[in-house]
Amino acid sequence: MPSPDVYWLALRRAHGVGPRTCKLLIEKFGTPEKIFQLNADQIAAAGVPRNTSRNIAEFRDFEPLEKELCELPNIGARLVKWTDADYPPNLRQIADPPPFLFVRGAAPLGDPNCIAIVGARAASDIGRRMAQRLGLELAAKGFTVVSGLARGIDGEAHQGALDAHGKTIAVLGCGVDVIYPAEHRKLADAILAGGGALVSELPIGTPPLAENFPTRNRILSGLCLGVVIVEAAEKSGSLITARMALEQDRQVFAVPGSPLSGKTRGSNRLLKEGAKLVECVEDVIEELAPQMAKPLATERPAPQQAAQRVPTPATSEISNVRAEVRQPAELAEGAKTLEVVADNATTILNNLKESERLHVDSIIESSGLNAQTVLRLLLELELEGRVTQHPGKLFSLA
Repeated sequence: MPSPDVYWLALRRAHGVGPRTCKLLIEKFGTPEKIFQLNADQIAAAGVPRNTSRNIAEFRDFEPLEKELCELPNIGARLVKWTDADYPPNLRQIADPPPFLFVRGAAPLGDPNCIAIVGARAASDIGRRMAQRLGLELAAKGFTVVSGLARGIDGEAHQGALDAHGKTIAVLGCGVDVIYPAEHRKLADAILAGGGALVSELPIGTPPLAENFPTRNRILSGLCLGVVIVEAAEKSGSLITARMALEQDRQVFAVPGSPLSGKTRGSNRLLKEGAKLVECVEDVIEELAPQMAKPLATERPAPQQAAQRVPTPATSEISNVRAEVRQPAELAEGAKTLEVVADNATTILNNLKESERLHVDSIIESSGLNAQTVLRLLLELELEGRVTQHPGKLFSLA
């Protein structure tokens, strides 16, 4: 007798059964195990085509699926089913939710306050910086940042969330044991180490086939309250994600770009069609505030192991110090005063000299402040023209 979870895999693998049919049958009969106890006529009576009903009733290839489930612990993965309490609540609301997800990583999927950041693989430097800036600030504010682990904008959004010591989820167009692109293996490891997750509806071992990515995008947008498009060409896959987000009644945001750049024609067109313009993180938060299911933290504390991380360049991140000065009740750790912020900035400036370039790790160590605070203040000081960043994460007085 197959285990109960095997029936979930079997239902999806039966020929002709897609996510909508799975949802229909599970809502009608409760569990896949009960569905496989029915004959073809009983299944067809639920509104399923006759051939598909017959394929379900005659399905017997359970043994390989048992082996697939047994392999999940070996790769640090688990199965999260549509009826489980930790199935993503936003995803459950869409018309074609995956009946289950393969998940690697400790991140709970029940957080409704998720934001997707997607865009061009061949992104410009400005686009990359903007993606990382948004990822960092959204994660610092308590959002879970969702993206697709692709080159360019996706990778920068994940990295920004990691730099804020926040949560980020990568939705894959391949099996959760297959990292694509291969050069993002370290990034995927960092996502897992930081308490995030890799998610896919595809069987383990599935290669990154082109036809899998459009259907993957419905999960990416479905997990979230909204989708931010940073850079997208006219025929970009990110525009597919935006269209799916609109179909799912999600908010679509776009970062404006130069009309002379082909990299931003698609995202600029989204703005013409009604997408919300994004210049800073507050543009996203203000628009989504009425939909948020729970209050957000003002800033996530750095984990104990954060000192061992090598932060990415501060110019790829955005500071929220000005916003915090305007709203001292929202300052990090909930108790900093304006004087403390100024003192912290002074501490950093005192460690810098015009003729000497210090690595960001040295600044963190000598200042006694946590990595997140130093990164935020360094960027604020750079924006004010008081600090200059040099290649290799080196800083000096301007």
